[in-house]
Amino acid sequence: MSPFYRFAARGAIIPFLKAVSKQHVQGTEYFPPTGGFIAVANHLSDLDSLTAMRALVDVDIPVYSLAKSTLFKVPVLGSILRAGGQIPVQRATDKASNSLAAAEKVLHEGGVIMVFPEGTLSRDPLKWPMTGKTGAARLAMTTGVPVVPMGQWGAHTILDTYSKRLRPVPRKRVEIRVGPPLDLSRFGRDISDRRAVRQCTAEIMRAITVLVEEIRGEKAPRPFDMHYDGDPGKGKIGVRRPDPAPQEADPTARESVDEAASKDPGAGGSGGADLPGDSAPEVPA
Repeated sequence: MSPFYRFAARGAIIPFLKAVSKQHVQGTEYFPPTGGFIAVANHLSDLDSLTAMRALVDVDIPVYSLAKSTLFKVPVLGSILRAGGQIPVQRATDKASNSLAAAEKVLHEGGVIMVFPEGTLSRDPLKWPMTGKTGAARLAMTTGVPVVPMGQWGAHTILDTYSKRLRPVPRKRVEIRVGPPLDLSRFGRDISDRRAVRQCTAEIMRAITVLVEEIRGEKAPRPFDMHYDGDPGKGKIGVRRPDPAPQEADPTARESVDEAASKDPGAGGSGGADLPGDSAPEVPA
């Protein structure tokens, strides 16, 4: 990455995070020492894209993210994104798949891609990871690179989900736990197999959720699912419906998940595989 991008991350973003948080990371030994990989994490706050990416930057792993194309038009921020080789996503257009092609190129060249598979800040009122979009799974199946799950908790105490109010004082504890790379080979390489892609997506989200459970010290309920529980609308937290019958709750049994993702390759919503946020622009760590 360019010196300008490294300056932005190390000279501005990380000092800001250090000023507002006490970040503790476990499991960085699971990051592959060489070659490309996909890092995946849960997404609760406009701030936690930065905390997750900082976990990689702090161990000197440059990381790329998929960012909403509109952010590239923001003064200063757009320059940082372009200088850092970040990948614009033309959401909900026939060009959305171009972002996955660009991400594949980065991975094949040995780079690291950060993806937030939920595709938006979690709408779950209990703040657990939701069901995921299929972009991360399709990227993993296509490239065959390792997928490293990350669970995180605490950034929302500084900037809560869909909130504009920053609470920097006192400094808050942010916990990040990295898990071992996932073996997703059993799902194959055929991304036209919708069931395999959905199963791979569910496996990625399960791995993330287990790490969040370890941090929180409690068992997660079934994933909040906007296809079942309902989409509360942009920038709003949802309401959980009573638990469905097992088949109805199975995220691998629904065509709608894959159909929605085909229009938005795991990079939609407010954050997704993007940089964080619906509102103010942010810069990747």
